[in-house]
Amino acid sequence: MNNDILAYNNSLSENDKTIATLLAEEIDRNLPKAENKIWHKHPVWFLDGNPIVGYRKLKDSVRLLFWSGQSFEEKDLLQEGTFKAAEVRYTNVEQVNTKDLKRWLDKSKKIQWDYKNIIKRKGKLERLK
Repeated sequence: MNNDILAYNNSLSENDKTIATLLAEEIDRNLPKAENKIWHKHPVWFLDGNPIVGYRKLKDSVRLLFWSGQSFEEKDLLQEGTFKAAEVRYTNVEQVNTKDLKRWLDKSKKIQWDYKNIIKRKGKLERLK
């Protein structure tokens, strides 16, 4: 695990650290070619410079975010923001269904919107895959 992500996880409460560690391990396992780093103060994984998935500690939960998640057509992923992102929030590690997470991560490789160039395109998203 990336040392900065490890430090991020270690800064969390025990409950949230357990959730974050499981998420990071599963993401690393299922996206082995992804670059990962702290981006905008939270862990994010990228494929070819395009943000794919990340998580962040919110006040009452740990939010897992897929940048192209609305296109996955998954009922448990909820719309986030005005683009194509979707999220799920966890308050306990038992809520993390690793089979669902693996399926979502597989979809994140196959279904991507071009967030890397969103500024260059003045807020217009284009489908990559």
